[in-house]
Amino acid sequence: MDETDEQRADAFFHALSDRTRRDILRRVLAGEHSVSALAAKYDMSFAAVQKHVAVLERAGLLTKRRQGREQLATGDVQAVRSVASMLSELEDIWRGRVDRIDTYLKEN
Repeated sequence: MDETDEQRADAFFHALSDRTRRDILRRVLAGEHSVSALAAKYDMSFAAVQKHVAVLERAGLLTKRRQGREQLATGDVQAVRSVASMLSELEDIWRGRVDRIDTYLKEN
């Protein structure tokens, strides 16, 4: 991966490291939600939910648009697929290592 890919991976995993952000992402992947409707679901301030949404937006996992006074958030399925692809690559690397260890142990 080049530096840009590494930075994007860092942003993805930082965004997904928080339980509330993962829950917000699940909600906006299921359909568009206003930030105020999202905030009503959590026992935290509107500003705190806005910050979580901003982290997800910076990571490219959701997009926001304005409709009148409301900000509407939508999950980016392609970005989530990109994260899944990164995880799959990491899994392949580790499976290869485990296979080599197994082979080594059988031979020795």
